Amino acid sequence: MPHQRPLFTDRRHAGQMLAEALNELGSEDLIVLGLPRGGVPVAFEVALALGCPLDVVLVRKLGVPWRPELAMGAIGEGGIVVADPQTMEAAGVDDERFAAIERHERKELVRRSQLYRARHPRMSLQDRPTVVVDDGMATGSTARAACAVVRAAGASSILLAIPVAPPSTVRALSDAADDVIALATPHPFRAVGSSYRSFSQTPDHEVTKLLEESAERFNGTT
Repeated sequence: MPHQRPLFTDRRHAGQMLAEALNELGSEDLIVLGLPRGGVPVAFEVALALGCPLDVVLVRKLGVPWRPELAMGAIGEGGIVVADPQTMEAAGVDDERFAAIERHERKELVRRSQLYRARHPRMSLQDRPTVVVDDGMATGSTARAACAVVRAAGASSILLAIPVAPPSTVRALSDAADDVIALATPHPFRAVGSSYRSFSQTPDHEVTKLLEESAERFNGTT
């Protein structure tokens, strides 16, 4: 397989490039939602360029037990559950094992909600156009769960915007969002991290810092 050259320096750079592709979006009610943790630095740059508020949409990947990087589903706030039956079957994961992993990840979802929203309550999405941003997609399970959360919250439209994803995943998510934009759709697809020169983990404190900075810029308050 040929080596895939990095397309982005880091997540902030990817966000800046994504913002250029979205620069014609304009709405007083527009809101940008980042998927913690890695999607938030990307979303921050998009929100900054579009001059709109930033919030998070909380989701968690449900990984195959012995191959956690492979998603067999995802969960989202508000009780959203997305399962990938084909991956579950191929991995030999039954419903009971799936439910156990879901319960475990739900605890982390609650922890993050309490941490990220300690100072900034969840913004209302009712009748608002939204841009859902992540740092990339492989199977798209978490993005699908995020779109389900946003749809259930009453958003008027959902644009799913990501720097990189397999072409098959972009096509598969056309029913989850009103529109899907991916800057790069390499084939064959190796991994999201292959498109980044720097792809270190995004810590919780960076997420809270970016949410704080965005709120200060948009609202003019601390």
